[in-house]
Amino acid sequence: MKLYYSPGACSLAPHIVLREAGFNFDLDRVAFPAKTTQDGQDFVAINQKGAVPTLWLDDGEVITEAAVILQYLADKTPAKGLIPPEGTKERYRVQEWLNYIATELHKGFGPLWKADTPKEYKAIVKANLAKQFGYLDGKLAGKHYLTGESFTVADAYLFTILNWASFHQIDLKPYRNLSAFMARVAARPRVQEALQAEGLAKAA
Repeated sequence: MKLYYSPGACSLAPHIVLREAGFNFDLDRVAFPAKTTQDGQDFVAINQKGAVPTLWLDDGEVITEAAVILQYLADKTPAKGLIPPEGTKERYRVQEWLNYIATELHKGFGPLWKADTPKEYKAIVKANLAKQFGYLDGKLAGKHYLTGESFTVADAYLFTILNWASFHQIDLKPYRNLSAFMARVAARPRVQEALQAEGLAKAA
């Protein structure tokens, strides 16, 4: 199994889950905008979308899209409890969070990464994101993680996307519950391993 990634991108979420679930896997860093792998392969030949994360399976199949890869990995290791069983209400709650993160936060940050986005529009984007941060802060009140006391794939995804705030001079400190969540997830040993492997944190 191999994860194609770019440091700090949304591919960090499945990277975290690969480690949390105890998979044996390889990492292959993709260079952008060239879209080449570490050994010089054309990444678009591997994934026509040209985007990370991309998960290459041992049987040669390729899975794309962060939320789908996360569910696949969790389902392959049910004993780890990274997603509730199929058909349960708890499962749908995690899927609800995954969809919310993908549409309201992941895509919400999109315009901030583009150099040609007007400053005026970036201000509007940040204001819209602030509304989402306030919503999340309320939902995390009295909880360790999004659905309670157990870490799930939705938490890995949320942590990854909210890490982008610092790149865009967005301060999460006013959101006490959200800030506590970020610190809590960052302190997890497997999360630290993933951050260090991507060059996003120093080894202890």
